[in-house]
Amino acid sequence: MRRVASTRQTTTTLRDAWQLAGVPAGAAEGPADLAGLDWLPAAVPGTVAGALREAGRWDGREALHIDGSDWWLRCRFDAERATAGEQAILALDGLATVSEVWLNGERLLSSESMFRRHRLDVGGRLAGPNELMIAIRALRPRLRGRRKPRARWRTRLVEEPNLRFVRTMLLGRAPGFAPGPAVAGAWRPVSLERHAGLRAEVQTLRTRVEARTGILDASVTLTALDGEAPTAAALELREVGGAGAVQRAELSLVPDGSAWTARGTLSAPDAARWWPHTHGEPVRHRLRLLVTRAAGTAELDLGHVAFRVLETPDPGGPEGLKLRVNGVPVFARGALWTPDLLDPTPEAGELRRTLELTAAAGFNMLRIPGTGAYESEAFHDLCDELGILVWQDLPFANFDYPEADPEFMAEVQDEVRAALADLQGHPSLALVCGGSEVAQQVAMLGLDPALANGPLFGELLPRLVEESGLGVPYIPSSPWGGGLPFRNDHGVAHYFGVGGYRRGFEDVRRAEVKFASECLALANVPDDPVLESLTATGRPPLGTPAWKASVPRDATTSWDFEDVRDHYLRLLYGVDPGELRATDPERYLELSRATSGEVMAEVFGEWRRPASGCGGGLVLWLADLTPGSGWGILDHRRLAKPVYHHLRRALAPVAVWSTDEGLNGIAVHVANDLPNTLSAVLRIALYRGFEVCVARSESEISMEPHTQRTENLEELLGSFVDAGWAYRFGPPAQDVIALSLESPDRQPISQSFRLPLGPPRSRENARALGLTARVTPGEDGRAEVAVCADRYLHGVRLDVPGFVAEDSWFALEPGRERRVGVAPWPALPAGRGGGDAEPARGTLSAINLSGTVPLEPGP
Repeated sequence: MRRVASTRQTTTTLRDAWQLAGVPAGAAEGPADLAGLDWLPAAVPGTVAGALREAGRWDGREALHIDGSDWWLRCRFDAERATAGEQAILALDGLATVSEVWLNGERLLSSESMFRRHRLDVGGRLAGPNELMIAIRALRPRLRGRRKPRARWRTRLVEEPNLRFVRTMLLGRAPGFAPGPAVAGAWRPVSLERHAGLRAEVQTLRTRVEARTGILDASVTLTALDGEAPTAAALELREVGGAGAVQRAELSLVPDGSAWTARGTLSAPDAARWWPHTHGEPVRHRLRLLVTRAAGTAELDLGHVAFRVLETPDPGGPEGLKLRVNGVPVFARGALWTPDLLDPTPEAGELRRTLELTAAAGFNMLRIPGTGAYESEAFHDLCDELGILVWQDLPFANFDYPEADPEFMAEVQDEVRAALADLQGHPSLALVCGGSEVAQQVAMLGLDPALANGPLFGELLPRLVEESGLGVPYIPSSPWGGGLPFRNDHGVAHYFGVGGYRRGFEDVRRAEVKFASECLALANVPDDPVLESLTATGRPPLGTPAWKASVPRDATTSWDFEDVRDHYLRLLYGVDPGELRATDPERYLELSRATSGEVMAEVFGEWRRPASGCGGGLVLWLADLTPGSGWGILDHRRLAKPVYHHLRRALAPVAVWSTDEGLNGIAVHVANDLPNTLSAVLRIALYRGFEVCVARSESEISMEPHTQRTENLEELLGSFVDAGWAYRFGPPAQDVIALSLESPDRQPISQSFRLPLGPPRSRENARALGLTARVTPGEDGRAEVAVCADRYLHGVRLDVPGFVAEDSWFALEPGRERRVGVAPWPALPAGRGGGDAEPARGTLSAINLSGTVPLEPGP
C-alpha cells in the first residue's frame, strides 16, 4: 500500500479529451510520424477494444486482432511548470503492454510490462498547454521466432508460446474460455499529482495482534519540499465509526539524505478485530500522521488499517487450506474474480455494486487468478471494508517461464516487489499464490514435478513474499500438494468432478476435497436481456455458432460446458436435453437456469457440513467476460444470473440444509457463522403428492457463535419414515422435505428443500396449484409480494420491470405464505424500465406453473 500524501496536494485525473488511432506495426516511430491519422474518441482508463466499440468500429461479435497493430493515444491538457518547492508527478497506473510515453514530443518512458506502475517527475517538462502521447506497440511481431531459453513444455491455454516472455494478461488471449479481445491501452488511470510543502510516503505498515492488543509498526519517508524540516512526528489511530479512545504514538525521526524516516510502533489495547463479513464486522481504523514543524503541526491522512489474526496449517499439506481468522475456523466460499476485458478499471460506484453483490451472495473470498492482472487499490480497499478475503495469484499461468533469463527474472522481481508493497496494510489479503496451473501442467505431461518449483516459483517468489512482511501463506501454484498436484484429497485442488468431468454427486464426498480453489465450471444461462444481445436481430437459435460463441470450452475437446450442464439437466429433470432444446427451447432454457444453481447448492452443502473436512470452495468465475452462457455467477454486466440466488441461500452465514446419507437417512445441518448466539426454531415438514403434509416437527435450538450442528431428520421427527426413500419397502411416503429456520417470533431466517424423487416434472395452472400472488406498495418506492399456493412450487421467480426482487428461483412450501421484497433498481440496464415503473405490473412464474400469473394489488 504505497500511500503518498502531502500538506499541499492536488491530483488531476486525465480522463477527458483522449483520442485513439491505429497504425500498422512499426509504421510510426514517434509522434512526428502520426500525421493524417483517423483519431477516435477514447476513454482512459479504458482499452482499445472499448474505444472501437464506442466509436461503432466493432460490434463486439467478430474477432478483433488487437495485437497486430500499434495504437496511439493522445491527450492535451493545461498544466504549468512546477514552481520552486513543488513536485509534479505524472502517474501511470497501468499501460498494456509494450508501451512508450511521450510528453511534448519527448519520450519519457519505455515499458515492457502491463503490470508495472510508473511515476515520472515532469515538473520541469510541463509547458502550459501540453500534449501527452502513449504508444501501445504491437505484440504479434515480438512473438515471432524462437526465443531462448527453450520451453521444457508447451501449454494449450494460449496459441502463442512466446507469451511466456511477455508480462501481460492471458485473459483475452486464451482460445476456448477467454479468446478476446486482448487488453491493450491505458487500462488504469493516468493522472498528474502536484505536491508541495511536506510530502510523506509510507514504506512499511504492518499490523499484528499480541494477546488483546493491536500493534502497528510503521515507517514513513518525509520530504520537506519547501525546505522546512520536521521536528517531531506521531501516529494517531481511531476506529472507523466507533466510540473507542484515540490511540497515539510518537515516532522517531532519522535523517536520510535530503529526507527523514519517521519510524515507530503504536499499541491499541483491546482493539476491535477485522473479520470476514460472514463471521463478524470488518472493523477498520483510520490512521493519521501528525508532523510538527516550525509553522505548526500538519495532519496527513494515511488511510485505513485493521487488526486480525490469520492462521493456516500448511496449505499444501494433507489437511489443505484451513483458514482461521481470530482463532475461528472460516469456511471460505466465493469465486474467481474476472475483469471486464473492455473496461478493466470500472467506475467506483460500479465496482462497489459488484463487490456488494458478491458479499450479499454469502461469498467471503475472491481469488484473483494468475491468468488475470493485479487489482486496483480501490478493489482492495472495498474488500477490506466489506469483509471479503482475497486470494492473490501472481500473474503467472501454465507456462514454462524463462527463469534462466536474468533480464526476465529481474523484471519479475521489480514487478512483484512493488505489487506486494501495494498489498501491505490490507487485512483482506489471505494468501499469495505463485500462479495458476503451472504445477498441474508439468505433472499432467508426465514431467519432473520439481520443474514447477524451481528458481521462480520455489525461490524468488517465496523470498519476496517473506521479505514483504505480509504475514500470509504462500503456495507455488494452484492446484498444489500431494504426490500429484491435481489430486483432490491433498492441499488445494481444482475440483471439476461434478462439473467438467460429469461425475455423479457421490463423487463430491468420495473426492475428499480439502479446498477447491477452482470448482463447478458450468455454462450458466443468464436472463433473457443478455441472450437477446447476442446478435443484432435478437436471441440466436440455440446451438447455432452465434449461440455457442459465448459458451466456454477447453481448447482441444469435442465438448463444451453447455454439454456439461445438459448432463446434469438430464440427471435432475429426467429429460433429453437435445430433444427438449429442439421441441421447447423456452422450457430448455428454464430448466437449464435451474440446473446450474441446484448442482452448485448440492455441492456446497456437501462441503459445508461439519464432517466434510473441506475448508472452502471458489467457483469458476464470478462474472462472464462476454455476453452469453459463460461460467459466471454474474453476467457480463455484473448483474445476478439465476444461479446466484441458489448460492446466496446455500452460503448464507446462518443457514439450514440437508444431505442424503443413504441408509443412514437425511442429515439436517445448521450453521451459525455469525458472532452472536442463535436462538431459533427448526421446523421440519414432509409432504406427499407435493401437497399433503404427512409429518412435521418443531425444535427450539440455541447455537453459540461460529458453530455448526448436524441432526438426523428422523430422530427429530421421532419416527422412521424412510425420508430419503433409501430402503424402498414400498412407494415413497413423501416427495418434499421442507427445512426451515425461523426466529422465535416466526420470522424466516433460512429455508431449504430436499426432493427424494426429484423436482416436479409437469406444469399446472394457477387454479390447480391454488396460487395467489399479491403486491403491496411500501415506502421509498419499495413493495412486497406475498405468494401462497396449496401445492409445492419449484423455481419461483418474479419479473417486475424496473425492480429487483430480494430472492428469486426459490421454492414455495405448500400452504405457507412467502413474502419477497422488491425495490427499484438504482442502475438499470437500458430497456429494463425504472423511472415510473409500478410493481403491480409484474408477473410470477415457476418451473411447475403453466404460463405466468400477474401480480394482483394487495390490501
